[in-house]
Amino acid sequence: MTVKTPPTATPATAIAVHQTARPHGFPTPDLFAFVKSPVPSPAPGTALVENLYLSVDPYHREMMDGGFALDAPLEGRALGRVLLSRDPGLAQGDLVFHRQGWRTHARVTLGAAGTRKLRRYEGVPLVAYLSILGGTGLTAYVALTRTLRLAEGEDLFVSAAAGGVGTAAGRIARLLGAGRIIGSTGSAAKAAYLTGQVGYDAAFDYHEGPVGESLAKAAPDGIDAYLDNVGGTHLEGAISALREYGRIARVGTVAQYNATEPPAAPRNLPDMVEKSLRMEGMHVRNHTALQGELEDFLVPHLRSGRISPDVTVTEGFGGTVHAFLGMLRGDNTGKAVVHVA
Repeated sequence: MTVKTPPTATPATAIAVHQTARPHGFPTPDLFAFVKSPVPSPAPGTALVENLYLSVDPYHREMMDGGFALDAPLEGRALGRVLLSRDPGLAQGDLVFHRQGWRTHARVTLGAAGTRKLRRYEGVPLVAYLSILGGTGLTAYVALTRTLRLAEGEDLFVSAAAGGVGTAAGRIARLLGAGRIIGSTGSAAKAAYLTGQVGYDAAFDYHEGPVGESLAKAAPDGIDAYLDNVGGTHLEGAISALREYGRIARVGTVAQYNATEPPAAPRNLPDMVEKSLRMEGMHVRNHTALQGELEDFLVPHLRSGRISPDVTVTEGFGGTVHAFLGMLRGDNTGKAVVHVA
């Protein structure tokens, strides 16, 4: 799905998105400003990068409450092309991954703040590096292989399954030989996409009834593992559905990002003791050393066409805030990205 917006950047001008105030509840467009400045020149040891794709992610909502400085360019994952370089490790035309997103141009240093030169693979689209080969794909891969240690034939439940992490998790779990894969999402159309395109065996719209009841219908024999992107009633439902010695990997709490009151659920935490369940949080920033392993695992399947990136692309830098707010509303299927140039 592609959302078209008018282009706003010019070659001589850099534009960055600034946050101008803190949100209360769901963010609104007036909390952001597009600020122009001259395109920066590379200092010794740095390179000037023109951003091609930007990532908008759920964690940005958490950062808005205090992690982002006001009236300064926002950070985020980005893929760019080197225009000018005074960094000996980067040459003009190199493609780089870095974290100075939400702007049209950035000055980067190889190895600093996660900046790395991309390994290009013939037949793999660039947008894959911000989706299934990017932070969302790595999150799903680490959660499945390290935190959950998903074994062949085991049954898995994934919340927010039609998002970036959720679609990557479904595809990776299928490659790992998972048994039954169940997902929750926000609409019947997304549920159909998960079962028809991504490889889920069953999916349900969590608006249609209590999550616990919907999960029990989709997985009447229970589940072995749960990848939690949501928290709240989804976590409660998963705890009820998990078999003895089940595992939970918590990678997000999107249900609480815009909440002004603490959640009532889960109310069944005693079941974790009774069933000897294990719950562990994971953050992808602690596992960047596994990037090469992720690429070695997925690239052959991307090249063969067995899997493909799941993305919603917003065209034009001027649509960055629109893409971010839409992602928080659940408008996207797969990873939400902005095509800058």
